[in-house]
Amino acid sequence: MAVIDPTLEHEYDNRALVPEHPAIIERWRVASAAFRAGADAELDVAYGREGRQRMDLFRAPNPRGTVVFIHGGYWRSLDKGDFSFVAAPFIASGLSVAAFNYRLCPAASVEDVIADCRAALAWLLANGPQHGLPVDRLALTGHSAGGHLVSMLFATDWPQRGIDPACIVGGVSLSGVADLEPLLKCSMNEDLRLDAPAARLASPLYHRCWLSVPLYLAVGAGESPAFRGQTRHLQRVWPANCRTVEEVPGCNHFTIVDDFVRPESGGFRFVSALFA
Repeated sequence: MAVIDPTLEHEYDNRALVPEHPAIIERWRVASAAFRAGADAELDVAYGREGRQRMDLFRAPNPRGTVVFIHGGYWRSLDKGDFSFVAAPFIASGLSVAAFNYRLCPAASVEDVIADCRAALAWLLANGPQHGLPVDRLALTGHSAGGHLVSMLFATDWPQRGIDPACIVGGVSLSGVADLEPLLKCSMNEDLRLDAPAARLASPLYHRCWLSVPLYLAVGAGESPAFRGQTRHLQRVWPANCRTVEEVPGCNHFTIVDDFVRPESGGFRFVSALFA
């Protein structure tokens, strides 16, 4: 294993940086269960054969579009069900929501995780209308590893895969990772199993952005220099797409999600405007 860089280990260890994270995640889970209990939803809809290749579909009455949400957890933990609460304000504003799960490291590779999200989006575009979700206008959103995965969907040559991406109207990456190479020097790489070529292949920073739509970047003002730097670096590489970067005051790596679901937040207002 590579030598651990203590500075990178510290700055990428969000759970250690936010010691109250268990209470935050438990609050999310409680709110998510309460929301699902009253939602018009189809849960664990399969988009592939593997057990975690599932998505939850939440239908808004007379929806004007659909928002995709991809959860975080450093590609190795958490679940779409922990984040169902994110769908509640979008449903209330007339937007349906699809929440993706994906295979987790170390059983899967990061490249497998990216492939799962590409497959999930392709499935949604082909089958969403049969489940009551409009796909003529679609926004891609995600947090942490999910923010990275949103960026990788932006970095996908969809026409080469036989898919017209014209329905994608924009996206949001909350505290996303754009460059995975620093993680080679972190202990989490025991699970991610990345080498230098795999890290570059999985890094949006080293890919062309194939979508000509806006990608809103947000990071907590209270996050580590590494995460704030990741966000700014992606803006420098994809300036035509990433015109808006927000460092959200008072937010850490976890509470940035709570901010996102406030209808008055910059990220929420950005998504709403995509469907105006």
